[in-house]
Parts: sequence; structure tokens; C-alpha cells
Amino acid sequence: MLGDYLDTVDEIKRKKMEELTQKTSAPDHPLIATDENFDQLLNENKLLLVDFWAEWCMPCKMFGPTVAEFAKDMKGRVTVAKLNVDESRGVAMKYNTMSIPTTILFKDGKPIDKMIGAVPKERLIELIKRYE
Repeated sequence: MLGDYLDTVDEIKRKKMEELTQKTSAPDHPLIATDENFDQLLNENKLLLVDFWAEWCMPCKMFGPTVAEFAKDMKGRVTVAKLNVDESRGVAMKYNTMSIPTTILFKDGKPIDKMIGAVPKERLIELIKRYE
């Protein structure tokens, strides 16, 4: 009887350790999204904010530090990713990204909101609060 109890306790400990060692919170910096890893990012993150950008786009370059600061401020609440539309055309086309920068918020793998242009960090925060 005591042996069964100890086995159960050991099993609970093992499961808890697995949970603790798994990725449990969003990182404090933007991840790099590509055509190859985009579906995985959608599946692994309840809330995913994606910045669609390009190297040649001046508003995108101006928006980049805002996105990085937002990712740091919102760590644990939302995962942030950047997708270069020139390098990952498949995803950009799939989500009908015609203007950049475009920011799309995904929840449970589905797009739920979209903003076009370089917006202030406060607008990004408001967007997340609406869907948390």
C-alpha cells in the first residue's frame, strides 16, 4: 500500500517537472518567423503577434524597436515574431499582406486582428488587452 502511494507521488513529481521544464511563457524578444516554422509558432503559442516587414521598408525599420520593446514589456503574455515578407512570401500571401508593416494577432492559431502601419506601443498593448 505504501509502495503504491510512493509510486503515485513519484509520478506526480515527474509530471510536474516536465511541466516546469517546458516552455511556459513568451520570450522577451521577437522570434524570427519563416514559411518553414510559421505553423509551429501558431501551434505553440496561444497569443502570437506577428510583425510583417521588409529590409527595404523605412516605416518597418522605424517600427522595429517598438516591436522589440513591446515583446520585452509583454513577456509572458504574448509571443512576438517578425516575418520578413521578401524571405517568407508564402505566409505573407496566405494572410493577404499587401502593405507593410502589418501586424497580425493570432489567438489559438487563428488570425483575430490586424493593424497596418507603424503604430505606437500603446496601441499594441491595447490590442493584446482586448483579446487576453
